[in-house]
Amino acid sequence: MQPAALPAWPARDGRHLLVSSAQMAALEEQLFASGLPVEALMEKAALAVTRRLLEQHGERLARDGALVLVGPGHNGGDGLVIARELHLAGVATTLWSPFERRRPLTEAHLRHAHWLGIPLLDHNPDPGASPLWIDALLGIGQRRPPGPVIEPLLHARQQQRPGGLVAVDVPTGLCADSGQATGPVTALALTTYAIGLVKTGLVQDAALASVGQLEWIDLGLPRSLLDTLPCDQPLGLAARDLADRPRPALSPAANKYQRGRLLVVAGSEAYQGAASLALAGASSSGCGSLQAALPEALASSLWQQHPHVVVSQTLACHNHGSLRLDQLTELDPQRLNALLIGPGIGPLTCAGQSSPEASFSEADCWRSLLGWSGLLVLDADGLNRLAGPVAQGLGLSAISWLQQRQGPTWITPHPAEFARLFPELAATSTTTSTALEAAAQAARSCGACVLLKGARSVVAAPDGRRWQLLEANPTSARAGLGDVLAGHAAGLGAMAMAATGGADASWLAAAALAHAQAGLQLRAPSNQGAATPLEVAQKLAQLC
Repeated sequence: MQPAALPAWPARDGRHLLVSSAQMAALEEQLFASGLPVEALMEKAALAVTRRLLEQHGERLARDGALVLVGPGHNGGDGLVIARELHLAGVATTLWSPFERRRPLTEAHLRHAHWLGIPLLDHNPDPGASPLWIDALLGIGQRRPPGPVIEPLLHARQQQRPGGLVAVDVPTGLCADSGQATGPVTALALTTYAIGLVKTGLVQDAALASVGQLEWIDLGLPRSLLDTLPCDQPLGLAARDLADRPRPALSPAANKYQRGRLLVVAGSEAYQGAASLALAGASSSGCGSLQAALPEALASSLWQQHPHVVVSQTLACHNHGSLRLDQLTELDPQRLNALLIGPGIGPLTCAGQSSPEASFSEADCWRSLLGWSGLLVLDADGLNRLAGPVAQGLGLSAISWLQQRQGPTWITPHPAEFARLFPELAATSTTTSTALEAAAQAARSCGACVLLKGARSVVAAPDGRRWQLLEANPTSARAGLGDVLAGHAAGLGAMAMAATGGADASWLAAAALAHAQAGLQLRAPSNQGAATPLEVAQKLAQLC
């Protein structure tokens, strides 16, 4: 699935692969079939979790002790090995298990814990007590609610001792595949220790409050085993992947036009700041030649903020303040590598009122874009126009229009924009599916590369490859940040087109990663308003 001209990024290893619970179980079965005892894998996993617990929470454990919540399956067995090791390390450890039956290996570990003298509660634990709760109740196979005994305790624990629970592999009450709650209550973990490989549900937006800090526990799974996973298996991206992200291999003698040529169509009377933010993002990419098509109200003063940007055309606005695209002049693929349309241009209709005249007048512009061979990046109201009135004026659905595009196309919707473009996929992405699956289906159906924005944004290629961010700064989520991202992605895409003649989805994933990391590097715990969009653009320039 990986284009031959580009190196695989990032590596398909245990640090990056995201898997379903069924895939993880199948990998374990292959290990057991090879002769590895189940007991050996359980020991390896639980000992690794114990080491991280002592490294991260050693002082708290020494002071307050631990209560291990033991389930009936092998997740409970992991918890019992952790309890054994904490007890032997001198941590005051207690067990609680609300199940009458347990799997044989888990039962054996419970007998050994009893022999060691580790107390087993014969009543429900006090949710307000100080020991750190270690959740090893249900693991990756959860599909049903935890039940009337467990749910009230988890709720009370969070109310009385927030930050007083860590989870082994998956918090109780959370589906490891979708990231959705299996019932009315989930454990809210301070830290979740994902064993072997990270399960896809743990990095979905809906799961973040339950998962807390996600820690990957390396089991040293052999490469031959990981290679049995599909070639389009999703990959997680984090700070460590910035250094080797795709970058345009431009000639050291390249002039500004050979370093990428981008035209940004942005801004309106209603949203004047969006154009400046998109151009700041584009400037941060290192793109050599930046042009802008702007409303008249912005064009005359642009030089004060962005003196390096050439205003190639001024565009009129509709009576309701949105930018008119019907006057956008013919695009020359020999003079442009990429075109960004959308940030701040405003809707084509006013207050939800239908405007057939505007729809048909703009149709010619969109029709000409079908045959344009450069990279087209659509963001914000560029997407909303395509999903609604423009599609009506063209007599094409948005998906059909995207399918007919002759050049590469990147789309960067947030969830509401995605729902307008792909209503059927958006419905499933909020129930049983994930953003990973919804974005992948959208990319396959329309032929465009999709950046589905969120707390953990997803990038999907039409060939099935997928990437998901594993970390981001929530304090940087604010109006204008998407404009910076769209500009940065378009600038990087223009450079990729100049260097390679193509715009592979990995470039879009690299842009999303750099954008998220810029926000993270600006994070200031004492100042919730630290990372403004312009500061993110400035930090992006440093990262690139």
